[in-house]
Amino acid sequence: MTMKFASVALMAGLLSAGAAHATVDAAAAKALAAQKACLACHAVDRKMVGPSYKDVAAKHKGQADAVAKVAARIKSGGSGVYGPVPMPPQPTLKDDELKLLAAWILAGAPDK
Repeated sequence: MTMKFASVALMAGLLSAGAAHATVDAAAAKALAAQKACLACHAVDRKMVGPSYKDVAAKHKGQADAVAKVAARIKSGGSGVYGPVPMPPQPTLKDDELKLLAAWILAGAPDK
């Protein structure tokens, strides 16, 4: 019985660690998106020049490597995934900034 309890406690700890890791600093991400002009082409819930952040989140829902994929797309830019208009690359963003933006987008670009 103690082994079963230890397994349950371990799983609960892993789940809460994952939930804490999934927390996004929405204010910092939104400020960065504004600073880097992401919001000139993207909106949270409607298509502008580029897709809405909710559409991006829906496209990558359930993908284990979604943050890495979206971060790489932000860094390299590209076209053809959501339409013919190219997204300019953001090669000067640091890895932690790319991950912050990607996680925020995948969370539905929350305000808080």
